[in-house]
Amino acid sequence: MLFHLFILIILSDFFINGAIGDIGGSVDDHLEKGKKHLATGQLVDALSEFHLAIDGDPKNYVAYFRRAAVYLGMGKSKSALPDLNKVIELKPDFLAARMQRGNLLLKQGDFDEAKLDFENILTSDASNSEARSQFEITTKVIQTVQEAKNAYAKQDYTKNIELLSAIIEHCPWAITLREQRADSYLKSGDYAKAVSDFKATAKLIPDNTQAFLKISQLLYTMGDADDSLTNIRECLKLDADHKECHSHYTKVKKLAKQLESIRDGISQSNWKECIDKANQVLKLSSDPSSHAFIYRAHSSLCTCMSRGKYPAKDTITKCTEVLDAYHTSDAELLVSRAEAHILNEEYDLALADFQRAHETEDSNRVNDGIKRVQKLIKQSKKRDYYKILGVRRSANKAEILKAYRKLAIKWHPDKYEGEDKKKAEKMFIDIAAAKEVLTDQEKRAKFDAGDDPLDAEEQAQQHNPFQGFNPFGSGNGQGYTFRFHFN
Repeated sequence: MLFHLFILIILSDFFINGAIGDIGGSVDDHLEKGKKHLATGQLVDALSEFHLAIDGDPKNYVAYFRRAAVYLGMGKSKSALPDLNKVIELKPDFLAARMQRGNLLLKQGDFDEAKLDFENILTSDASNSEARSQFEITTKVIQTVQEAKNAYAKQDYTKNIELLSAIIEHCPWAITLREQRADSYLKSGDYAKAVSDFKATAKLIPDNTQAFLKISQLLYTMGDADDSLTNIRECLKLDADHKECHSHYTKVKKLAKQLESIRDGISQSNWKECIDKANQVLKLSSDPSSHAFIYRAHSSLCTCMSRGKYPAKDTITKCTEVLDAYHTSDAELLVSRAEAHILNEEYDLALADFQRAHETEDSNRVNDGIKRVQKLIKQSKKRDYYKILGVRRSANKAEILKAYRKLAIKWHPDKYEGEDKKKAEKMFIDIAAAKEVLTDQEKRAKFDAGDDPLDAEEQAQQHNPFQGFNPFGSGNGQGYTFRFHFN
């Protein structure tokens, strides 16, 4: 870009017709110094020199032209345009300035004015290929703008977007066209692309509070509280007393805080906090634009109830409510409901949820879930330690020990009052095995994953399924004397 501008200035010297030599010495010095700074990329220094040259001679079109070149190099097209206007006012036949102004006007969407500049150049120099090309592009763009307006009037927003996109390639600074395209994106339901266009207009228009407000509102509707908060703060930076921005800021700030608390609750496994904050989000999200946050809150309730091992039936009800209400196949919701089905020992339903989740998410958690449930289905046909002790799969260690003590007293062979001593022995073995597995964190985790740590086949222990565990033998063939140590 800088090289292009420097070459432009060098070439334009041929059109200046000795103007530099005609001006005062000090102005001439500033112009030369500015040109050297520009050649080395020192734009700020170059700008200072051209300011001084203009102060020294306010009617020197060369100084205005070169300052415009620096502004363009700095990306300040709005500042460059007045200088180019001044150049053409002082020297109407300066074609390089007209070409630069025409290009700027085209990029800004001022098509009629741009077309006039290119026409003027061609009148003076019919062989100017760049002016000819830009004139043809501008003419085509004007026609396309009208076609886009016709498409919009017919509510053909897809066509309108297609036409405007083709124009904006040539006119990236055309604010009106971006606003029109954003409107068509909104009517088509593509909020993300509408936001992108509004963000562009926020940069193109100084102090554009309305753009930041619109962006924040759209992001809020999309369910992005954090980005919505960032943009509404930009509005308030421009105007701290802006009533609409302040009102929206208050609402978004509260919501963003609650959503952050939900994320913290999940990351810290604080399920109660997660559920409490999700319910608070539901209270805050009462207006129609909060639809996305209502969904996220319900989804969080499902996830946190499942991971926190809340009553399985309640969790299944909540997850099903969200899945049905939103007609979604959200993998997170399906996985959460599958885990609740596992707690409820509804393995076929859990498998169906994992398989449905796999249709939208091919991840380790889903694939591992499918394998785990398949093992649990196989396991359910064998010995189930939870059923043996009569406890829920979510039971804690204290509940497991309490159930074990109660059953151990009932089925202890030395204390059993029934006649079938062999039945009592078998029951006590199963009870003791259940207690061993379910009170050992590592063994219980294996069992919950579908592997029985005491299963001979699974553990490759064909001749000794309990490997060191035998409540009736000491390991050397001698008898075992039962004593009450229920801890």
